[in-house]
Amino acid sequence: MSLVLVERNVRPHVGVITLNKPDRLNSMSFPLVQALYEALEQVAEDNDCWVVVLTGAGRGFCSGLDLHDRGVPPNSHDLSFSRLAMKSMSYMSGVVPAMRAIPQPVIAAVNGPAYGGGMCLTLGADIRYAATSAVFCSAGIVNGLTSSELGATYLLPRAVGTSNAAELLLTGRRIDAAEALRIGLVSRVLPDEALMTYALDTAEEMTTSLSPFGVMMTKQAMWSNLEIGALSAAIDLENRNQLLAGYTGNLDEAIAAFRERRKPVYKE
Repeated sequence: MSLVLVERNVRPHVGVITLNKPDRLNSMSFPLVQALYEALEQVAEDNDCWVVVLTGAGRGFCSGLDLHDRGVPPNSHDLSFSRLAMKSMSYMSGVVPAMRAIPQPVIAAVNGPAYGGGMCLTLGADIRYAATSAVFCSAGIVNGLTSSELGATYLLPRAVGTSNAAELLLTGRRIDAAEALRIGLVSRVLPDEALMTYALDTAEEMTTSLSPFGVMMTKQAMWSNLEIGALSAAIDLENRNQLLAGYTGNLDEAIAAFRERRKPVYKE
């Protein structure tokens, strides 16, 4: 059984990545994370895929670290304990930057529990939608560890503010979909049966109504500017992005479509 499934062209230019260990609520073992790396690489290399939806099979998105059988990271034979420990940490935590690195925007369709590393995976997505069954928590601190994993202490305060992030990270308290929406952790809450349809509809709208180049470059600029410390530097990057987009001819097509009262057709 494949631990991560990749479906192509579920909608025009839309792919779906599904964590596929439903009997364990898609918990994060090293084999599953390795499969997720491979899925992200596969999607990144697919020029016909412009937007991807990430979800979990069964009744959960991802319950965090698999406490039953974590496995070991690939190519870890003959390592000392200390080197194995460092390799394990960096391999697990690198999956969020890998989500950032692919050119396609990632829409997280969060169904059921998103605990610990599972919540961190949602933070690696560009858009987050939650089912009414979704539940979020920082599980590491509840299990005697810390909440500092997979970029959570960097990304969560930027998503929900320092006060809300501190409460979640320092207490391990579970929040439901309604509270996640209230604090800005997700953009929208849908009935469970409508979640994937809405996520796919959004992805399809992005691929059929917007410039694929513009969407890709906007994702890059948003993530890069999260790490820029000055407004002037952020605007400099935006200026270059906008200049590059201007050479695609998309603006001319948009103007022509407006005048002709039709939908624009972007080739770039």
